[in-house]
Amino acid sequence: MATSAEIQALVDKIPPLDSKDLKNPMLKTRPSDGKFTGPPWDEAVKILDPILAGGKDGIAAVVDLLKEVDNGEDYKARYVLHALAQYVCRADKSEQQEFYVSALASALDGRPKPIVKFLLQQLQVCADGRVAAKIGKLLLDDDVFEEAALALLAIREGAVEQFRAALPKVKGKAKLTLIQDLGVLKDAASAGAMREALDGGDVALKMAAAWGLANLGEASAVDAILKAADVKDIWPRAQMTKACLILAEKLQTAGKADEAKRIYTHLRDTRKDESESYVREAAAKALGG
Repeated sequence: MATSAEIQALVDKIPPLDSKDLKNPMLKTRPSDGKFTGPPWDEAVKILDPILAGGKDGIAAVVDLLKEVDNGEDYKARYVLHALAQYVCRADKSEQQEFYVSALASALDGRPKPIVKFLLQQLQVCADGRVAAKIGKLLLDDDVFEEAALALLAIREGAVEQFRAALPKVKGKAKLTLIQDLGVLKDAASAGAMREALDGGDVALKMAAAWGLANLGEASAVDAILKAADVKDIWPRAQMTKACLILAEKLQTAGKADEAKRIYTHLRDTRKDESESYVREAAAKALGG
């Protein structure tokens, strides 16, 4: 088992930053002034494999090298963790992937929020459903819920359950994010929550809910979406009208011609302004006229 000092020595083998000005050696002492090309992959593997040989403890030792303030000083540790996130996704690295993901998930507890965000970004690359519940708890954290949601979306497995569980407990931007994500995942069980959001007063939430219901092809939401789309404000009207067209198309494909016709007829008859002529024409075309 590699010691922390041995892991540090391996991480230190990552080459230095490239200087912006090779004639000014002083720049090499300022991480924020350089860029990082990274080592050739065959050289990187000579560093990554020994770290993986250290198992979960080896990964934890690299995590311990992360700095709360991302000013470039810990770029070597960040490079190593990101390279490992991609490396362990190889078919022959399933065992290493399991303990790498487990190590990062364990490190989510009690770390400064900037570090938690970085770890979630790596889990977005390589995690699976086994850590979905662990990540799901962070959906309730105002500082990191976006990164947690992105990681769960990438994982897919177990994500819907985490989004559903968190939705009643959050508000504001977090609620908007979860409604959007449940729409992306086409979670039919969340149609009720989307309907509730569509009936609310928050415009951004209403647009997200309209799109989610449309993506579900939710026939029971036709009247609610048409009503929401008939607002006067240009932006929400345009976005929710798009949702109407998406829903109509999905209903038509699903053999629900009457519901689709109701949407197209409404749009044809209500979009009278010249700026909405494309909607009127699309609806008329769909109706065969």
